[in-house]
Amino acid sequence: MIPTTFPDRTEIARLAARMLLETRAVHFNAATPYILASGLPSPVYIDCRRLISFPRVRATLMDFLTVTVMRDAGFEAFDNIAGGETAGIPFAALVAERMGLPMTYVRKKPKGYGKGARIEGQMNEGQRVLLVEDLTTDGGSKLSFVDAIRETGATCADTAVIFYYGIFPETEQTLGDHGVALHYLTTWHDVLAEARRQASFDADTLAEVEAFLADPRGWQAAHAPN
Repeated sequence: MIPTTFPDRTEIARLAARMLLETRAVHFNAATPYILASGLPSPVYIDCRRLISFPRVRATLMDFLTVTVMRDAGFEAFDNIAGGETAGIPFAALVAERMGLPMTYVRKKPKGYGKGARIEGQMNEGQRVLLVEDLTTDGGSKLSFVDAIRETGATCADTAVIFYYGIFPETEQTLGDHGVALHYLTTWHDVLAEARRQASFDADTLAEVEAFLADPRGWQAAHAPN
């Protein structure tokens, strides 16, 4: 069911950040940085997959994501909701249910057997597709999903995520150059502000996280593994 009332964007960002902290989806560790898939270090890590195990949080965030997309893109802007394999699949299903639309999902690469499909479910030529994922960092991983959608003859001009890193200035440019608008609920800056309000981490850790968010590339260079 589509929500009919919802808070403004600032309050959605704060509440979403609070829910990420409450569910322990947020991890800060300045002393022993996390190593990302890129091989680069980071004092922050987020695991949005955890959210599917918290029904009240899950439902509220999906209400927020649905109304954010409708507010930004339009109430009749889409014909199909596609989830990116794998983290985006449950969130796409929940958004599709709220919007009363068909749901599909996009594989990272073709199946190695059968028809070798990347799109699972029914996606038709001319359909306007919203790509739903859990998060985005620099936007690059979204482009392959968008291209797979467009190869069916459908269009994809929008992607929606719960969490946007919000620290790499090239992200929205990368997506924009590919003809894709980004919709999101909250960022690392919102999470840091909420973590300070709640005193969720010690002051030294929060200061190191703030330094990372101010200059992520510089911080990573200074803390790169030998």
